[in-house]
Amino acid sequence: MFQLAHHFLTHWNYLAVITLMMIGLYIAISRGNLVKKIMGVNIFQAAVILFYVSMGKVAGGTAPILMESPDPVLYSNPVPHVLMLTAIVVGVASTALGLALVVRINESYGTVEEDEIVALDRHEDERALAVEAKEEAEGAT
Repeated sequence: MFQLAHHFLTHWNYLAVITLMMIGLYIAISRGNLVKKIMGVNIFQAAVILFYVSMGKVAGGTAPILMESPDPVLYSNPVPHVLMLTAIVVGVASTALGLALVVRINESYGTVEEDEIVALDRHEDERALAVEAKEEAEGAT
């Protein structure tokens, strides 16, 4: 039992990642508001970035700069950090695009609630089918 508690205390970053992932996933799935869904996806993305950055850090490692030392030096891998910089830029861009789409949806439908948008679409489809059926009935007579 002590070993399990020690393991959780020394690997707290994984608990933080799992917690953030579950919060983000819950928000993205359970909420009907499109802005809240985008924010949930952003929280999930932040958890993934935290995971990659924490995996790239080596305990006792230094920056990968060549040093003239007779002793072997332990280096941290910089590739995960660089990749996450790219992921942050892509995340900001996709968030901006998503929010721009939400603004356009709000202009078109007057709401950002998913259920209301689906109901409005369904009502529009039913109305279009009724108009088509009426036109066919008038054309048959």
